[in-house]
Amino acid sequence: MTFPPITPDRPSNLRWLQRFTMAIFLGGQVVVRLFRGKFYRQQLVEHMVMVGPASLNSVLLTNFFAGMIFTVQTARSLSDFGAVNAVGGAFGIAFCRELAPILTACVIAGQAGSAFAAEIGSMRVSEQIDALQMLKTDPVDYLVLPRVLACGVMVPVMTVLGLAIGMVGGIATADFFYHLSPAEFLSSLRQFLELKDLFSVVLKSMIFGALLAVIGCNWGLTTTGGVRGVGRSTTAAVVTAWVLIFMINFVISLLLYQGLDL
Repeated sequence: MTFPPITPDRPSNLRWLQRFTMAIFLGGQVVVRLFRGKFYRQQLVEHMVMVGPASLNSVLLTNFFAGMIFTVQTARSLSDFGAVNAVGGAFGIAFCRELAPILTACVIAGQAGSAFAAEIGSMRVSEQIDALQMLKTDPVDYLVLPRVLACGVMVPVMTVLGLAIGMVGGIATADFFYHLSPAEFLSSLRQFLELKDLFSVVLKSMIFGALLAVIGCNWGLTTTGGVRGVGRSTTAAVVTAWVLIFMINFVISLLLYQGLDL
């Protein structure tokens, strides 16, 4: 697969549309290669470490404090109606279904996705990708596929861990500030949260992981303009990934929960 240069003198909206179109084709190339089962295992392990353990502290801290903040705001509102016992249920609907997958994906997009764009963009402007093609090495197989697989596997794992630590933060906050015992919190949580909700969290996380990897790699592969272009591509890749994560989350939530009795 060849990656034509993005003309820098075109309007920014047109450049973005061109890059986004190429990202769609790149995603298709990744799907085709997945069915072939050919990928570089050493590269895959390295990127799994970067997406997973290297991002662990950021993911856990973000979800922990987000769970605490959500519990404070929710319990404060519910206490006015004498329904503070329903905090766990509200936590399950909003945080477990929506916030935890989005927060985790956005954190990893800012850390791993930006690294993908910067690394591959630097390779593009220094002509290392051209050298790979001269050596009969497909950049998609060598650079893109391992990163997409790593994100598709590790983002769900990080989301589950973030969800767990966010729940700990919510339980601790409810107990300390509103004297709602962990048993009452979890009982309310179980009434609203179902097993299929956990499957939807994993599904969302896999999609978000593949999305942020494809966006980061594509923006890196289409980088022009030297070192300054690498910085612009990195920023644009993260912002684009964030916007698409929210858009796709809305579509998935609409498909999964529209018309369901909550």
